[in-house]
Amino acid sequence: MIHTVKPLEVNIPKGKLTVVTGVSGSGKTTMILESLVPGLEALIGGQKLPEHVLSLSAEGIEHVKLIDAAPIGINVRSTVATYANVHDELRKIYARTQDAKRSGYKAGDFSYNTGLLRCPCCDGTGIISLDVQFLPDVDVPCADCRGSRYGKMAYGIRHTNKDGASYSLPELMDMDVNTALKFCRDMKNVYQRLLVLQSLGLGYLTLGEETPSLSGGEAQRLKLAGEMGKAQSDSVFVFDEPTIGLHPLDVKTLLGVFEKLIENGATVIVIEHDLDVIRNADYVIDMGPGGGEEGGRIVATGTPSEIADHPESVTGKFL
Repeated sequence: MIHTVKPLEVNIPKGKLTVVTGVSGSGKTTMILESLVPGLEALIGGQKLPEHVLSLSAEGIEHVKLIDAAPIGINVRSTVATYANVHDELRKIYARTQDAKRSGYKAGDFSYNTGLLRCPCCDGTGIISLDVQFLPDVDVPCADCRGSRYGKMAYGIRHTNKDGASYSLPELMDMDVNTALKFCRDMKNVYQRLLVLQSLGLGYLTLGEETPSLSGGEAQRLKLAGEMGKAQSDSVFVFDEPTIGLHPLDVKTLLGVFEKLIENGATVIVIEHDLDVIRNADYVIDMGPGGGEEGGRIVATGTPSEIADHPESVTGKFL
């Protein structure tokens, strides 16, 4: 027994969407985040299982990926474009322009961490920290680059696409994903990666947006960007209450994301209270029946309609 979870045994179907439900304190976190995830990590790494996990079988599983709502780094230099591996591609593209060649600029010069074209005033961070007496430091956008991170010279180097539209890299970084997609149609890798962000419902984010400022739901989906489109039959994805704070339309997008992962062969496990997500599950593991000492066991397993018909399941009543 660990916390209030009684000894239990559970089967989770491979290549399906399994939703773990139950009232608060019923043992969902203990079973999945504190037992299954570390157990799978140990099994994959050839290590000893955690003491409270007696046995675990996961044939063909090579990766376990916990997609939580923890912020993506605290580094203001991390942006949507750098995290989605778009910025490096853009730097190479801009280094190949006639403007860059004339001035002798290389791809590295377009880096706002170390490049020659970064704003000298804020050193490429886009913000200035003001030291206010007796108060915490206040961050304000840099007056020189207005938060773009680039010096004036960067605006003179422009890329012209096949449609004749012409923008500098700082202007492009200021666009949201939806707008940037139109301009980047000729840039194969960039276009594909931006398309993934759009499919995750993140089309409204600007390329230069700092990742630490993203909400939990946005951070969760951005972490998935690199996983979409890959074959995932050897992977388990675990989501911890991904719908918290999401608009119903965003929940719909998230369900589409789960669907894509499963189409690519992934096994998806979601700890969730949201009824729309539970209804869309292939398999439900309902814990409870209550919280704390009243919980800690598996009340029912099966399809959402089987859970709905189960007399002991609290979740079933709501379904």
